[in-house]
Amino acid sequence: MTVTLDSAALRVLAPPLPARLSLTPRTTLAGRLDGAWWPRSRNLDAEFPALLDALDETWGRVTRVTVNPTHWPVIPHKVPVTGHTLHVGWFTEQDPDKVILLSRGAGRWDLLVIPPETEPAAAAQLMSAAALPGSVLTAGALLTAEAVTGGAVEARGGEDAWEAEGGACVSPFGYPMGCRSGPAPTHA
Repeated sequence: MTVTLDSAALRVLAPPLPARLSLTPRTTLAGRLDGAWWPRSRNLDAEFPALLDALDETWGRVTRVTVNPTHWPVIPHKVPVTGHTLHVGWFTEQDPDKVILLSRGAGRWDLLVIPPETEPAAAAQLMSAAALPGSVLTAGALLTAEAVTGGAVEARGGEDAWEAEGGACVSPFGYPMGCRSGPAPTHA
């Protein structure tokens, strides 16, 4: 005998885990991203309710979401969430590593989507980087930087990595931060 349960029935049997989310603090310093979301799967029906439950208090009722279909095997048109229905759209022109959330009257928010299979340490770095106020890095740039630098930094000891990367003069992703790593120049 085969039993089939839809995603709404599964949510009743096992309530969703809280969303793994990091949001940019409210400041006047606008950046390209408003934070990061680390879903547990690539199932939007299962993931969106927890995300919107976490955002309802902070951002108000999100009514529409857009994604790029590159990383999502199934994109539902509508997802039932607490108290309303979320309308989901997709655009191939949108950054595949980002989700755009829209709220009537409250605005738009762009979140980096961290792949579900990402290691926790790398996800923590990405969540912190995406939530920096005023950051000019795109979702794709953050993920590319983590892929390039993540493994190399983990292979060395902490102190060796600090010295090899220039200490505090380098961002967590290996980018120079505008400070000098050598002695200050002397004027004769």
